[in-house]
Amino acid sequence: MKVFIQIPCLDEETTLPAVLSSIPTTIEGVDEIHVLVVDDGSSDRTSEVAREHGVGHVLRHTRTQGLARSFRDGVDYALRHGADVVVNTDGDNQYPQERIPDLVGPIVAGLADIVIADRQTATIAHFSPLKKALQRLGSAVVNGAADTRLPDAASGFRAYSRASLLRLNVVTEFSYCMETIIQAGHKRLRIVSVPVTTNPKTRESRLFRSMWHHIARSASAITRSYLMFKPQVVFAVLTATFAVLALVPMVRFLVLWMVEGSAAGHVQSLIFGAIMAVAALLAAALGVISELQRTQRILIEDALQRLKEIQYPR
Repeated sequence: MKVFIQIPCLDEETTLPAVLSSIPTTIEGVDEIHVLVVDDGSSDRTSEVAREHGVGHVLRHTRTQGLARSFRDGVDYALRHGADVVVNTDGDNQYPQERIPDLVGPIVAGLADIVIADRQTATIAHFSPLKKALQRLGSAVVNGAADTRLPDAASGFRAYSRASLLRLNVVTEFSYCMETIIQAGHKRLRIVSVPVTTNPKTRESRLFRSMWHHIARSASAITRSYLMFKPQVVFAVLTATFAVLALVPMVRFLVLWMVEGSAAGHVQSLIFGAIMAVAALLAAALGVISELQRTQRILIEDALQRLKEIQYPR
């Protein structure tokens, strides 16, 4: 059993030594532990510091690519080097690396495909009440989209089995956290949550410019992922909404025409109803097309999984 612990970094020369020193050297049921630092175009000595502290695997981007790309490249590197489990932590020392065995354990025991640390955000002192509320709301939205029950969907402290990584495909450029949960939920992967206590804050997040920027980007990623897996729900709701908006003015027009014996002064209701009826038909047609695309995506992902199994032999 080979475990790769990957650490995405962006200008983390100050905090990286603390992260590396707290990574466990032994895990029950694991034969090999490898540390991989993914340097996402740092302008400081992050890569040099990693090598000075004995890291044997350093992957460096010449330009900042973002967290999602760093995760994808790190996973690709780990699988190419025979990883059975990939653990993701952060270079800012936010997460307690000593709890890595608790993330790996359920996968080694065959009880989970993905294990996500629950940061218990309600207890984090430097989170404002608004941020705590938004964290709960975000997790609820992701759980609704993924049919899961995870308390902390935004946590980046995770462990993935090799089998789960072969089935997941990260397409977003912002953050993989929400997207992989939605994919895993719809692909019926087993996801387990483990409560942890985070370390004291060392710096502001470099992933987003502000809280509202984070909300906007996360909402976009959730919406895109939801449309990938449940397009029929979205277009069914749109079709029903437009159909009701078409039916009401048309019924009104017919009733007034029958009562008054004339349609004078009420043609606008008929026109509005006709426009809404066309919108309903368009939504229904798009629903059929999206369902066909969803079927194609499933077939393509099956082919990608088989290709990955060839590309990443054990």
